Amino acid sequence: MIEPFMTPIRTIMTPGPVEAHPSVLRAMGTPIVGQFDPTFLKVMDEVKEMIKVPFQTKNKQAFAIDGTSRSGLEAALIALIEPGDKVLIPVYGRFAFLLGEICERAQAEVIYEEKEWDGVFSQETVIDMIDHHQPKIVAMVHGETANGQMQPLDKIGPYCQNHNIFFVVDTVATYGGVPIKVDEWGIDIAIAGTQKCLSVPSGLSLITYNDKVEKVLDSRYQKELGLSKEFRNDRHIASNYLDLSQLQRYWSSERINHHTEATSLIYALHEGLRLLLNEGIDNSYARHQLNDQAIVAGITAMGLEMYGDPETKMPTVTPIMVPEGIEAESVRSMLLEHFGVEIASSFGALQGKVWRIGNMGFSSRHENVLHVLGALEATLLYHGATLNRGQAVQAALTIYHK
Repeated sequence: MIEPFMTPIRTIMTPGPVEAHPSVLRAMGTPIVGQFDPTFLKVMDEVKEMIKVPFQTKNKQAFAIDGTSRSGLEAALIALIEPGDKVLIPVYGRFAFLLGEICERAQAEVIYEEKEWDGVFSQETVIDMIDHHQPKIVAMVHGETANGQMQPLDKIGPYCQNHNIFFVVDTVATYGGVPIKVDEWGIDIAIAGTQKCLSVPSGLSLITYNDKVEKVLDSRYQKELGLSKEFRNDRHIASNYLDLSQLQRYWSSERINHHTEATSLIYALHEGLRLLLNEGIDNSYARHQLNDQAIVAGITAMGLEMYGDPETKMPTVTPIMVPEGIEAESVRSMLLEHFGVEIASSFGALQGKVWRIGNMGFSSRHENVLHVLGALEATLLYHGATLNRGQAVQAALTIYHK
């Protein structure tokens, strides 16, 4: 007999996934209806409109793609790229390389402009890169979870618009927790996910794009053969499953039968968006900002050093330097085993040198902040670190009681 599994209760303070909101989990238990049932179509239509609010956009197109955040990134890029197209990718962390790998697989000519991961690019530098390389597409990460840095975009996007260059932005780690201004910043396609500031399980990607992109999609549209032998297109998008030209028709009044929807995840997304909008998007930003201030105050008071430029630190991730002589993974293991707290390591050259505390969605609560600070201090003391004892939680409490 196979026994049912049980999972422990965790305080998840990573840059994703985060703790799913209890009402989101309850929504996932809603009875299944058909994907073209009028009740479900109403849910889909409401999701489309709610998705637009954190993006701060009036775009006609905004919907969910079945698959983790990476599916949205891939769908966005392969929708625009045809073999030989030039794509500029400024790299200041891990996930810009992911954008580049997707572009390479789509047979684009990818130009990487790299810098150290301790900060972002000046917008003027990126604009100079654009002038020099004259790409068809500029693809950037808004909030880089590997180093906790957040790239300003308000000058880059308008410059791209004025020079007829597509601007594609990964907003996975900032959507719902940090202001994103798709229309004002001149973003052609923005991509987000569910497993971070929305407090919804991983499995859906969110996307919005403007009329300029939609015009490209319409020019590449091809309906699959099982539905029609018409609509053949020599320029069709390489993927069927991630074909935005078909997906937008699935989410529109046309309702083409593209795939069987992940019904329970759409229920979860609806509830996560509903909770966010009812909290108030500005209130969500303020909550993430306040909890970030408390985390930073506690880490600093403890005597630990932060990684990266504090001026461009993102509120949803705090990168912490591992103290000299401390085994990074041993600390993470003790936090998880004895305190039920999960924090993250980092990637590449930062692996084993930086811890990352996430501050996202339902996990972004003051009781979680106090718990992770207290647990980290106790664990580091056990490992022999030299700290300012008892200061971390007190510093955070001071922030909360200002």
